[in-house]
Amino acid sequence: MNFVRAGICWAVALSMYAVAPATFAQTAANAVSPGTGAANRLSLQQCIEIALKNNITIRQGQLQVENNALQLRQARLNQYPTANFSGSQAFNSGRNVDPFTNQAVQQNITSSNYQLGTSVTVFNGFALKNQIKQNDLALQASQQELKATQNNTSITVAQNYLNVLTGQEQYAIAQRQAEVTQAQLDRTQRLVTAGTLPEANLYDLRAQLAQNQVDIVNAQNTLELAKVALQQAMNVPIQNIEVEPINVPNPSTAPYMESVQQIYETASSFLPDVQGADLRVRSAAFGVEAAKGGLYPSLSINGNLSTVYSSAARQRFISNGQKVTVPTSYFIPLPDGTQFQVLTQTPDGSYSSFNYFEQLQNNLNESVSLFLRVPIFGNFQARNRITTARIQQQNAELNSQNIRLQLRQQIETAYTNMRAGANRYLATQAQVTSLERAFQAAESRFNAGALNATEYNIAKTNLDRARASLVQAKYDYVFRTKILDFFQNKPLTFE
Repeated sequence: MNFVRAGICWAVALSMYAVAPATFAQTAANAVSPGTGAANRLSLQQCIEIALKNNITIRQGQLQVENNALQLRQARLNQYPTANFSGSQAFNSGRNVDPFTNQAVQQNITSSNYQLGTSVTVFNGFALKNQIKQNDLALQASQQELKATQNNTSITVAQNYLNVLTGQEQYAIAQRQAEVTQAQLDRTQRLVTAGTLPEANLYDLRAQLAQNQVDIVNAQNTLELAKVALQQAMNVPIQNIEVEPINVPNPSTAPYMESVQQIYETASSFLPDVQGADLRVRSAAFGVEAAKGGLYPSLSINGNLSTVYSSAARQRFISNGQKVTVPTSYFIPLPDGTQFQVLTQTPDGSYSSFNYFEQLQNNLNESVSLFLRVPIFGNFQARNRITTARIQQQNAELNSQNIRLQLRQQIETAYTNMRAGANRYLATQAQVTSLERAFQAAESRFNAGALNATEYNIAKTNLDRARASLVQAKYDYVFRTKILDFFQNKPLTFE
């Protein structure tokens, strides 16, 4: 993660929420509405808000957060019992086994079988609880990573916004340069016509004016490209837009008193990149504990409710509470040579047919069981899963360390760039001031005829270049200071 690029973005995103919703809605609608001839004026906060709304990568990050939230919800639901219902309908012809009596019969049989089962895990080595903690931390990590993506989008918009401001000022400088040259050319033309100055002075000024026109075209092209880049970062159709100017702090009155270590400690405590990496480490640690659950016995409770129906058992015997004596086919020989027939008593009653649902009700069967599973040998799959989880944990730890290392390096670079930018800004300001005085003196001498056009153009060109460098140095300094503002978690304003 490039923290220099991500530096300013979160802080500028914080300030954007101060914009009134109604005002932004109207401005955003104008910014994306086609066919408008007038330029739409947008602030930095409004540009960032539009970009955060339209950026596709941010939308993908939001979907990833939703997916992780769903995984967490499923991990919690895995603690609840499961229930399943199954049913079957069969038709058999010829010699079959009656599913109701389990006797062989020679007839066509239609049968039904219904089962309702439930199961709940009592213990599985705390794998379920550790998976819940793992997914919860993964969800929090994805939320932080989404913030980091929003930061990257914001920094891109902020950089392009400053590029537009730089292009606007350089375009204005180019126009003023051409106006000054044109005014001097008009004055020289009058003096040449009056015979005061030689005609050769006009050639140098006309050449300078032509160069100024080229500078205007180049500045305008640079400005248009900067606007296109800004609108592409906002993911809106290309329109004629303008941006609001910002106040630039004076580097001599706004020094940074904090050290690099202080800035690093502050940044590491709130940056979403760092927090997301730490959450990934904690999530991976619970992933290891969840994998260890595969080494422990598991215990579950199962319940089952079933019933059957058979067309071969449509009748049932209903006893009336009495018994009748019935002779059997067995005889006992007596001493006198006769035989005594054996009698038996059976319940007295009658057969009665019963319907489909009555049979299902009479054949209900209920059962409850405990299921214990003790892992003994599983081709080392459980231990390999633990090793894989530990590797993922170590990789997450290294990634967290690398992010902190990059953060420190980027803060050191940003701090050095801020100091260099401030020095360059102050030096360029002093250079412009000196060159303005030198140009005023050269212009006075040129008007008095004591300086030729070539020397006048050299003085003017030096001033023009210094002013363009001042614009570049000014916004470069702004960008560097906003990065450090973000790293210190300070409120950011461009007012």
